Amino acid sequence: MAKQRVLILGSTGSIGQNSLEVLAGLRDRFEVVGLAAGSRWELLADQVARWKPPRVAVSCPEASESLRGAVEGTLCVHSGADAMVEMLGACDFDCVIVGVVGAAALAPTIRAVELGKRVAIANKESFVMAGALLSSLAETTGAQLMPVDSEHSAVFQAMHAGRAEDVQRVVLTASGGPFWDWPAEKISQATLADALQHPTWDMGPKITIDSATMMNKALEIVEARWLFGLRHDQIEVIIHPESIVHSLVEFLDGSMVAQLGTPDMRTPIQYALTYPARVACPSPHLDLAAIRKMTFHQPDTERFRSLAIGHEVARRGGTAGAVMNAANEAAVEMFRNGAIGFTDITVTVEEVLRRHSWSADPSLEELMRADAWARDEVLRCAACS
Repeated sequence: MAKQRVLILGSTGSIGQNSLEVLAGLRDRFEVVGLAAGSRWELLADQVARWKPPRVAVSCPEASESLRGAVEGTLCVHSGADAMVEMLGACDFDCVIVGVVGAAALAPTIRAVELGKRVAIANKESFVMAGALLSSLAETTGAQLMPVDSEHSAVFQAMHAGRAEDVQRVVLTASGGPFWDWPAEKISQATLADALQHPTWDMGPKITIDSATMMNKALEIVEARWLFGLRHDQIEVIIHPESIVHSLVEFLDGSMVAQLGTPDMRTPIQYALTYPARVACPSPHLDLAAIRKMTFHQPDTERFRSLAIGHEVARRGGTAGAVMNAANEAAVEMFRNGAIGFTDITVTVEEVLRRHSWSADPSLEELMRADAWARDEVLRCAACS
């Protein structure tokens, strides 16, 4: 059987490194034909030495030059802002894992869908920004959109227990981050160090902060709306601190089907690669007797306004998702730089959405303009505060 050829976008990040761990156990099934990174050229050079892909993409030009000097042998290096898109067009591949964080993943994701490939998406922002466009394009090209997010992978798996038209609701579980049981006064004083102390998952700083604000669940509400063709009011969020139940699907007869497992991203990554097959995975297996109990809590939507934002954006569609995502990315960056407080992140996103002139059926160009406008508007909001 011929090996499946895999590209990894964001190979030096958390998803990328976990993907390579998974692939290390599947060398008889897959080969890595391309890697992409931003500026971490030293780690990328190590990955190239181990996996020997014929092509890499590096968005930072200076890092690409350093990589060329560090790598022995023949290697095609795509460099610059369009490097990932260029590599996708030049490379012969079967599947791409999109592990790039933020809006930077949208253009390469669209290109992969245009090519009709299996697209394993860990980047929720692409669906938040352009879910309608991606879904429609995939129907045209035959691309397979495989969720890598643990919650959406769980929903994808649970939905196989029934027909799509028989789904009553989808329940996305949330760890709650570090602040779910903190009083509002204490949350308002949270520091960057506090926000980065996730109790369950080991993720990059941006996603970890999104978990602390629960903006990650807002993004996931919008993503689920487009990925599974749901109405916004069919999607709920419940806090589950143990992160064992990764999400649930309720059918019309009241039956609920859940996917359980250890909080380890290698499981959904591998399933996205091997679907519909299941093979042995490096993730530790679940010991229910050791867990003994699992708890669930209704989220406080007053303390975590981001959930209401997610539902509203999922309801409206159009340019709202691009604006929410861009405003959040910009606000998180300002928080990381000490320019705004923790609770200012959600307040800023709400204000930018309020100021936005919404478009119902945008083109890709309109979505990118909305993204740029929202980032500038965050700066204007901060200047006025």
